[in-house]
Amino acid sequence: MDKDIDIVSIGEILIDFIGHQLNASINTTSDYHRYLGGSPTNVAINLGRLGLKSRMVATIGNDGFGTYILDKLSENNVNTEFVRTLDNEPTSVIFVSKTIGTPDFIAYRKADINIISDQLPDEFLKRVKIYHTTCFALSKNPARTTIINKAKKAKEYNCILSIDINYSIKIWPNRSEAIQVIEEYCTLNPLVKISEDDVQRLFGEKMSHKEIFNFFHDKGVDIVCLTLGHKGVKLSQKGKAIITLPAIKIKEIKDATGAGDAFWSGFLYTYLKKKSLKKCLEAALVLASIKLQNVGRLPQNIEDFLN
Repeated sequence: MDKDIDIVSIGEILIDFIGHQLNASINTTSDYHRYLGGSPTNVAINLGRLGLKSRMVATIGNDGFGTYILDKLSENNVNTEFVRTLDNEPTSVIFVSKTIGTPDFIAYRKADINIISDQLPDEFLKRVKIYHTTCFALSKNPARTTIINKAKKAKEYNCILSIDINYSIKIWPNRSEAIQVIEEYCTLNPLVKISEDDVQRLFGEKMSHKEIFNFFHDKGVDIVCLTLGHKGVKLSQKGKAIITLPAIKIKEIKDATGAGDAFWSGFLYTYLKKKSLKKCLEAALVLASIKLQNVGRLPQNIEDFLN
């Protein structure tokens, strides 16, 4: 069977309420603006807008926010066939501070955790090139069990697996459980994206870059992408020299929310084009820099920056 679906992004669809006041904490923010959010959602939309065949697998509530989500996904060329709607749970929402650093947030999670196996049928997985998810999505059942089991099936069908290890103790208080689940996913050799902040939150301590890369390589991962904020990025491919690139300098950071998703979207887009890993990182850094200069989603013409 031909693989005619470029990416399926599995996990949380959220309504992001992003603070209007820059660098104000949650408790001092007085105004919020509504945006479509969720890390896998951002990736699905970014890649859909870049012209790829993008699918979203997620669960929403049968409410006004759910309707808004379906409309926005369709507007951005994301297929919603396997977005499930629940009558008994509301759409999940998250309040986020606007910041030039790592945002503070409060999540109210309901519908998003209810991803079930029927949403990822085998005949569908056979058509997928990249199977992408997040640590956030793996933090609760039934989504966790569904995503892990279907990742194993996707691997059998020669999908490329991907994960953004966006760990937060607020979302997943049991750190040891989180590490165990991440290790299980890593045995399937996904493309791994993790930030220095993610590392410290996940392991509870700072680690050297060598220790970080060795941890994932030892679990079965070939390619590990470590983002370093304003210092750029390092990529380790097992058995090869580390690639290091600086961040793109920008005049003003307007909003850091979604910058990591923009980065990974650029990476996956270029990876699917079968470009070198260095080219993948260059594209990733371009999209991250654009996102940092825009509040909410990326601007409409993002493909112009990569072509």
